[in-house]
Amino acid sequence: MQVILLERVAKLGQMGDVVDVKPGFARNYLLLQKKALVASKENIAAFESQKAQLEAQNLETRKEAEALAEKLDGQRFVVIRQASDGGNLYGSVSTRDVANVAADEGFTIDRKQVIIRQPIKVLGLHEVKVHLHPEVMVTITLNVARSPEEAELQESGKSIQELAAEEEAAADYEIAELFDDIGSAAADDRDLAETVEEVVETEEDGEDSTPAS
Repeated sequence: MQVILLERVAKLGQMGDVVDVKPGFARNYLLLQKKALVASKENIAAFESQKAQLEAQNLETRKEAEALAEKLDGQRFVVIRQASDGGNLYGSVSTRDVANVAADEGFTIDRKQVIIRQPIKVLGLHEVKVHLHPEVMVTITLNVARSPEEAELQESGKSIQELAAEEEAAADYEIAELFDDIGSAAADDRDLAETVEEVVETEEDGEDSTPAS
């Protein structure tokens, strides 16, 4: 099926290009999202008559997207979610969630602009792409945590699980040190007892060997 692109589409072409695509892709995406028109003679003629206007509109929206991209690119957003002790979320982070947390920080984006390649179902730091314009894309980071405190910990490069493991290891080490100290003290007590016993035996032997007067 042939369509004429109304904007740049990755891996397909630029505005005004006539390209061949599968009918399903055309109907369910390109035509539905108003990114293209069926390449009929009437539509091609209509596009050519409006080409200058469409290009001007595209240039304006691209400038707006580039201005937003300068502020948005590299931003980090905290997403608070419930999760199991193992870090698995009860649900997943959606594109709507991303748009909402961005809005909370003063950035206006449409959830349809958010690209989540793999479902976000675990705690941690996750990179997400945002298509602000067909020619402008940025990367943001989602810090998915159960609390603001956990989010701060994850920013430092650690997780709650790692911190718990470190605390457990430290506790085990302290217990081992305590037993070593107890063992050393017990050994010292045994040595002292043996020394006292030897002294006593020596004194007794001395008394036994003293001749009676």
